[in-house]
Amino acid sequence: MTLPSRLYVIIDPLDTGRDPLALTRAVLAGGARLLQLRLKTTATGELLATAAAVRELTAAVHATFILNDRADVARACGADGVHLGQDDLPVASARAVVGPNALIGFSTHSETQLAAARSVGADYLAFGPIFATTSKSAADPVLGCERLRTVRGLTATPLVAIGGITAATAPAVLAAGADAVAVIAAIVRAPDVERATAELLALVSG
Repeated sequence: MTLPSRLYVIIDPLDTGRDPLALTRAVLAGGARLLQLRLKTTATGELLATAAAVRELTAAVHATFILNDRADVARACGADGVHLGQDDLPVASARAVVGPNALIGFSTHSETQLAAARSVGADYLAFGPIFATTSKSAADPVLGCERLRTVRGLTATPLVAIGGITAATAPAVLAAGADAVAVIAAIVRAPDVERATAELLALVSG
């Protein structure tokens, strides 16, 4: 498969207090067309309601919408897919929930994990953190662009780089072999979310 965009925006308010729907509207207005909703501590009922609202917003502009972790909620809200971590449902089990046409992403944090993931049936693989990140309280060790370049040679599956990526570092990450860059803090903490999205999109699409 080919990813629909080289910019993969993750909607997670982090410590900003910003509303996920307001963030979604802003990044869509900035031109983003590949989004993931990540609300790890939100109760299931509230998560479903928010995800359904995000589905409406993304569908209106034909954007691809991925939900983090929860295959059941992804199916219930009609998301385009689900993104799984190392401790989530196995890809095959998630596939049984979301169906054959949904996108499934899978996070990896080392060459060993990425090599093991090549045969699990994910549509794309995430690899990171490339740089130091503040979006996770217990982040994995920083990997860097050189290791990204190494794992690029291990798989033909689309590769999404994640972790501390900014407008300043995105070009180097893409040059190291990533098919897309996942961005959280550089967008959701920006004073002007719409503008930050538009600038990053122009940078990675050029």
